[in-house]
Amino acid sequence: MTSDPDAVDDLPNSIPSPAPSAPGLPAHLRDLTDRARIYVEAASSANTRRAYAADWKHFSAWCRRSGLAALPPHPQTVGLYITACASGTAERGMKPNTVSTIERRLSAIGWNCVQRGMSLDRKDRHIATVLAGIRNTHAAPPRQKEAVLPEHLIAMLETLDRGTLRGLRDRAMLLVGFAGGLRRSEIVGLDCGRDQTEDGRGWVEILDKGMVVWLRGKTGWREVEIGRGSSDATCPVVALGTWIKFARIAKGPLFRRVRGQGKDVGPDRLNDREVARLVKKAALAAGVRSDLSEAERAEKFSGHSLRAGLASSAEIDERYVQKQLGHASAEMTRKYQRRRDRFRVNLTKASGL
Repeated sequence: MTSDPDAVDDLPNSIPSPAPSAPGLPAHLRDLTDRARIYVEAASSANTRRAYAADWKHFSAWCRRSGLAALPPHPQTVGLYITACASGTAERGMKPNTVSTIERRLSAIGWNCVQRGMSLDRKDRHIATVLAGIRNTHAAPPRQKEAVLPEHLIAMLETLDRGTLRGLRDRAMLLVGFAGGLRRSEIVGLDCGRDQTEDGRGWVEILDKGMVVWLRGKTGWREVEIGRGSSDATCPVVALGTWIKFARIAKGPLFRRVRGQGKDVGPDRLNDREVARLVKKAALAAGVRSDLSEAERAEKFSGHSLRAGLASSAEIDERYVQKQLGHASAEMTRKYQRRRDRFRVNLTKASGL
């Protein structure tokens, strides 16, 4: 398992091309190689690639410090690495990783191996047995983000300045994200129309009775219907139309950076982290969950709070909520429902007790 500690420094930082890249390669094959690389990158989201790159860097650095080979990763090496992550000894000053973080790091190692034509057998006893022990020892119940309920959202909207472009944009983002049950990456990934940008994840189509949001996911395209609200003040369609009108956006990214002291809209798409910051900031300003400290409240809310809010407050057949959120199972949808009637089906009474 030992190797030259500096060997991992020579590892490629980018995704390997699925075709050889040689100086003598014909031009048409070089073009195909470049296009194939684009398709390889499109197979996973930018967030996933960033996380996997960071995890691979962390694993490689640990291997270098330990005098072990990162490639090909020996199962025993990986078993020792996840043990170090679980115990907080993978690097100086590091806290023990959670089980979910360790599982993601394992996925990242496997993914990077596949990109380099190698494989990692996660069922090998050196990995599987250690991971099972980590789960049994350190697994904890999931910590769910607080749901932004309708009354919370209305209070949050009141904290935004309707007289500024930034305020109009933020109103539209909150309302569209909530009503559509969208992920933060889906919100900022929207374009004004179809096939307008390379990095777009979907587009919107405004109709008389509402709007249709087309989203590109892991399993293909899905269609999300967002109807008009009961009043213009809380209608996502009105909010989006107002933002588009005053921002003078005709093509390209829908939600963009506002610059020039809030008087100009730039061409650049917002980062998805801006959605999380917006939800946190508006929730704090509106006094949502004022029973908690400011630090606790900031920890409770994220971009995910919008999806959880719709799932928790829409009093309709669960199947429609499941479809809106794009979940494959009703069980996943129930995980988002913070205030559902847990005992609507009472098996105790149904069994005769």
